[in-house]
Amino acid sequence: MTFEPLTSVKDLIIVGEGPAVEEIFQYCKDQTVRGYRFRGVFHDHPVGGVLGEHQLGGIEAAKAFAVQNRIDILYCALPASYREEITDLMEFCERNTIRFRVIPSPDSFIPVVKTSDLTFHGAVPVSRIRKEPLEKRGNRLLKRSFDLVFSFLVITLVFTWLFPILAILVKLSSKGPVFFKQTRLGERKKKFNVYKFRSMQLNDMADSKQATRNDPRVTRIGAFLRKSNLDELPQFFNVLLGQMSVVGPRPHPLKLNDQFRDIIDKYMVRHFVRPGITGWAQVNGFRGETNTPELMEKRVELDVWYLENWSFGLDLKIIWKTVANMLGKDEMAY
Repeated sequence: MTFEPLTSVKDLIIVGEGPAVEEIFQYCKDQTVRGYRFRGVFHDHPVGGVLGEHQLGGIEAAKAFAVQNRIDILYCALPASYREEITDLMEFCERNTIRFRVIPSPDSFIPVVKTSDLTFHGAVPVSRIRKEPLEKRGNRLLKRSFDLVFSFLVITLVFTWLFPILAILVKLSSKGPVFFKQTRLGERKKKFNVYKFRSMQLNDMADSKQATRNDPRVTRIGAFLRKSNLDELPQFFNVLLGQMSVVGPRPHPLKLNDQFRDIIDKYMVRHFVRPGITGWAQVNGFRGETNTPELMEKRVELDVWYLENWSFGLDLKIIWKTVANMLGKDEMAY
């Protein structure tokens, strides 16, 4: 396993044309300075000027290129006459974990959203459809530093002596391995293996059916582990490896992602940040089973709120509430 870097070069494409587009191109083309890598420009008619040689196709081609090449950011510089195409591009980006930016102009159309943020790339104003505090390098560094310190302390002060006890109890509870491993999606849809202490008897539905209240698959020790959150303890190793954070949206099984990504607005926006061991949705009553679209929609709404309102103080509050729920009675802990 390898450690995930704190920062990386972001690949971007531009849909549209104009002087502002050329300025964005000049601003972003030096990846060693800006952290961006320009991959191409798209429009439904030939683009002139310096960007002409970088045109790779029309607007629809931009979507296929973005998915195939794991593009991080799509800049849109289409005029207001392309209103339908702009809205479609924005929704496409939300479904595919691509950040959407609008380069405003006197005749541009900026989709109406609940929150928006204006920033500058050089002298060019760029509209972002949501505020993301964790896009700032200083905030990412603070959060990652806390993750490393907190996880190291939990592993050295708690896991080292508690692990053998829990491992023995899990082995005595039923046949099977100590750990349960499952593939999930992390930041920018990167797949990784999440680890838990096994809380169920071995069964063929582990990857397709969520745990339910009084689930017969859950062992007696497993019920205790799930209620106390101790089954999640191995995930502090996922945090050390950079695959997860202590706090963030909970990563869902792949089948759950496939089930809800196209029917719940902003579902994939959760993957703009690292998933967490605990999260804002979990401490606000949306932990565990989500057997209806309405429940999942509320969880996603809370996850997106967290992404847009992150602060270090909020992370500490969530950790505190998680510990309080572990020591108290959580109706959703099963």
